[in-house]
Amino acid sequence: MTDKVYCAGLQCGKETDSGLKCPICLKNGITQVFCDETCYKNNYKSHKAIHYKSDDDHSPYDPFPKFKYAGGLRPHYPLTPKREVPADIEKPDWAANGLPISEQRNDRASAIPVYKKDEIKKIRKACMLGREVLDIAAAAIKPGITTDELDEIVHNETIKRNSYPSPLNYYNFPKSLCTSVNETICHGIPDKTVLKEGDIVNLDVSLYYDGFHADLNETYYVGENIDKEVINTVETARECLKTAIKQCKPGTTFQCLGDFIEKHATQNKTSVVRTYCGHGVGKFFHCQPSIPHYANNRTPGVMKPGMVFTIEPMINQGTWKDVTWPDDWTSTTQDGKVSAQFEHTLLVTEHGVEILTARNKKSAGGPRPRIK
Repeated sequence: MTDKVYCAGLQCGKETDSGLKCPICLKNGITQVFCDETCYKNNYKSHKAIHYKSDDDHSPYDPFPKFKYAGGLRPHYPLTPKREVPADIEKPDWAANGLPISEQRNDRASAIPVYKKDEIKKIRKACMLGREVLDIAAAAIKPGITTDELDEIVHNETIKRNSYPSPLNYYNFPKSLCTSVNETICHGIPDKTVLKEGDIVNLDVSLYYDGFHADLNETYYVGENIDKEVINTVETARECLKTAIKQCKPGTTFQCLGDFIEKHATQNKTSVVRTYCGHGVGKFFHCQPSIPHYANNRTPGVMKPGMVFTIEPMINQGTWKDVTWPDDWTSTTQDGKVSAQFEHTLLVTEHGVEILTARNKKSAGGPRPRIK
């Protein structure tokens, strides 16, 4: 029995018996099969990200040389090919073609899910697995490792737990992990970028297990010699999340969380990103409620027992404004100064809140004292 072959197009992913292979990939020892010429052409913009700059030059390169970057960070292409997920692992509906159809349908209802005990048990299990994966990847962070190597760790550890890495092909995101370095706010794509002493990196892990998603992230220091303003930004982000979680209980409005977060951020001379929000999670990767992290927002909704959602404040050293790279994913600060983020998946209980993705004594990373 021969293994099934699937189209390499991120917008397709269908099983195919086609013999059409990317000729550039073949030269580099990579087999990438496409359904037909049309599929190849339609997917080529995203597919070419795994190609070297030329046949003679296999060094990392910047695919957007004309783009005006805000800071010193640059992408380092080519990307590695999409990592495979075994056929027997349960997958969300976007795994093949990138479209989260069930999530889009649910968005039209705009209702906040309230989960039953049996569903909460499954979400709790997924969150436990997500924490395990994040901790293993975080323990590997050191100067000299690439963000793609961290993605490989997350992908393999997720698969070991019979889970699907939720970011993979979500709206055609090409990797299993988001790695946001220095001035990157969120949605950084793992590539050949080498982490160096003094950097910070956020690892955003999400996985899908037994029909439910977990979502968590942390920002980590790379090495020991970290600038004091960078430490202040990271620790402020960590504290902003803790401050918001303390407010969570039945009857609390989602709107008020941003007031507490922005107050603490401002007191520490940092700013709060306004473009990206916390969200409901569980049966869907993203759903209601939408949870802005800035003050005086008008988001609707009141917390009730059984609701599951993320709080994930993105805190910037300088301006709160963001800019997106031409890859349509990577979001960085507009002034090139650093950004830090922390995220937990939370469950509202009868009398308070449970942190489903809580750290444990063995978790890598953790707070550092500010430098005066």
